[in-house]
Amino acid sequence: MADEIKTQAAAVTEKAPATVRVLLGEKVGMTQIFNKEGELKAVTVVRVGPCSVVRVKAKDTKDGYAAILLAYGSTKEKHLTRADLGQFKAAGLPPMRHLKEFRLADTAGLKVGQTVDIADRFAAGDYVDVQGTSKGKGFAGVMKRHNFSGLPASHGASDKERSPGSLTSRRSLGKVLKGQRMAGHMGFVTVTMQKLEILSVDAEKNLVYLHGSVPGANGSLVSVIETSKNLKRRVIREKIKQVKRDKMGNIIQEKTSKKKAK
Repeated sequence: MADEIKTQAAAVTEKAPATVRVLLGEKVGMTQIFNKEGELKAVTVVRVGPCSVVRVKAKDTKDGYAAILLAYGSTKEKHLTRADLGQFKAAGLPPMRHLKEFRLADTAGLKVGQTVDIADRFAAGDYVDVQGTSKGKGFAGVMKRHNFSGLPASHGASDKERSPGSLTSRRSLGKVLKGQRMAGHMGFVTVTMQKLEILSVDAEKNLVYLHGSVPGANGSLVSVIETSKNLKRRVIREKIKQVKRDKMGNIIQEKTSKKKAK
């Protein structure tokens, strides 16, 4: 495996092909911006890339599938495991903080050491899927975790307001089945927000403004991938028909000839 990686570790500083539409980044925070139509939109700012290609896998090799291994963020060698550090040394790259593999349909034109950035890869109007880890909220009850309404706080039931109620009523089994909504660990799971619209892209600062919320806390790692929902992956905006007005500001209604029914 090390020999295969070394053969790919050519000293190149070129950019990866624009067909690679996956990026690693970090969540910056939320704000508001106005779009071209003058509408106020809530957006999440994500700093994406530049990412380095650490390894390229192809179907015709012993890997058996096409994928790319991307790295993002700087760190020290002492913060990495020997396995991760060995991959960076074999690729001739400095140690980086995050590593993640993405499946691709084709890896033609990809080389170890190439850079993947936001420029010429995504633009305003594109749809993307954003994946991250949600905030951990510890042990939570059923009202907070599953939006239960609770039990009535009357007739002396002073300790049952936030109770889940009956867990099972099966006479034959007499036990709680798997999947029952109960209290437990909440948050800190992988969440994917699908088909978020890109409202603006700042290629100089590597910032992307996404319409909507993104899972995770500020500064957490996120993956920005071209959406997989359907073939419509760009926003198609309909032209708004302008209303004609006279000098006084009154709306001019167009006269249409009505055909008399015979």
